[in-house]
Order: sequence, then structure tokens, then C-alpha cells
Amino acid sequence: MNSLLQYVDHVLISEEELQQRVRALGAQLSADYATLNPLLLCVLKGGFLFLADLTRALNIRHEIDFMAISSYGNSTESTGVVRILKDLDTDITDRHIVIVEDIIDTGSTLAYLLESLKVRQPASVRICALLTKPARRKVELQLDYVGFEIPDEFVIGYGLDYAEDYRNLPFVGVLKREAYSQG
Repeated sequence: MNSLLQYVDHVLISEEELQQRVRALGAQLSADYATLNPLLLCVLKGGFLFLADLTRALNIRHEIDFMAISSYGNSTESTGVVRILKDLDTDITDRHIVIVEDIIDTGSTLAYLLESLKVRQPASVRICALLTKPARRKVELQLDYVGFEIPDEFVIGYGLDYAEDYRNLPFVGVLKREAYSQG
């Protein structure tokens, strides 16, 4: 862990703050979906830790499924090209869907996902994002459940990565520029 920590500029959101906010989101979702048996659609890979904690914070019936979508590769900036790497296993026709995302940056990837889901005729689709960076938004989106609004910094930890590293950090931290500007 020490080699990972050398590139953390500072902790933006502590483990305790994350867990407290995830419990609050779980309570809100439980109230809003009390009788609806929602399908939590986790966007991989970054959303998996958030989903794991969120699903444990729910006290209602629910199901989970996963999609993998890529627009970053090993970069700190979105390429603008969105690809579905893994699609849903579940038929979502007439289902109440809650998209569970780690971070909403420009919004382009999520807008693409929303269009892809709409043609499958779900009963409803709402968005639950752990983090949002409004300063980078290029596409206007209705975010229904938000953990934290953060500044325009490259963040890692709690599922968020840079080149597949740092996901295992128990907090959300800011990555030092030198970690991704070498070479």
C-alpha cells in the first residue's frame, strides 16, 4: 500500500465520510423503492465497491446486474468514444432501474448508456452516482442520488483507478500529477 500512497496528493473524502454517505443513500433508495424491487445496474469497473456497500445499506428487495463501458482506457481524459464491453444479463423491460456509477465527469458515457437503456423499455431509470464533477459536464443529466460533488481533480480510490491501480484504497484521494505525467 505504501507504494500506492506515495502518489496520493491528499485525501478528498475519508473512509468514514464515504460509509456515512453510502448508508444515507441506501436509506433514501430504500424509501423510494420500498415496493418496486429495483434492478441496480452497476457500471464496471469503478462502481463495484460503491455497489457492494450500497446493496448492504438497502433494506428492500432488489437485484443487481453489471455493464462494462469504456471511454477512458489508461488515460486521465475521456476519449469521447464509448464502447460497451459487457452488456446486461437481465431483461429490463418494465423494470425500475437504478444506474450505480462511481463518478459522473463529462456525462457523455452516461448519456450514451441512458440512450442504450431507453430502447429496452424499462419502467424507470434513475441515476445514483457516488461522485459528480459539474465543472467538467458537457452533457446535462438529471442525477437523482449523489454522494459528493467534487472539484475538477483526478481522483482515485474506493473503486476509482488510474491505469487499473489505486482501486483498493479505502478513501477517495487526489492523484499527484507526477503519477500520470511521467514519460
